[in-house]
Amino acid sequence: MNDQPLVPQPSVEARRWAMLCHYAAFAWFIVPMIGNVLGPLIVWQLKKDLDPFVDQQGKEALNFQITVSVALMVCGLLAWILIGFPLMVLVSVVALVLVIIAGIKANDGVAYRYPFCWRLVK
Repeated sequence: MNDQPLVPQPSVEARRWAMLCHYAAFAWFIVPMIGNVLGPLIVWQLKKDLDPFVDQQGKEALNFQITVSVALMVCGLLAWILIGFPLMVLVSVVALVLVIIAGIKANDGVAYRYPFCWRLVK
């Protein structure tokens, strides 16, 4: 027998908005430099009252994008000694992969926590 308590699955709508909180980071392509933070922030602010799952995943997406932005700024400073350019590529690729994974997990109703994330928004 399974001794784990039954946890209700988020609704389809809640899972969809949670996924969009993560994928809104692709607003970076529309508004460079700040779109990756503004996208999740806007979606989270509009839909955080819909379901606790959306609220939690919206905060997680926003915190991760803030962390990525700070990391890219540090890489920009390190570009003066040339190490920053490969680090920017590495940070960008890792962020892309983690955002895709987070969106898929959120759409499946699984709460995703980003690794290497500075959680400023509680």
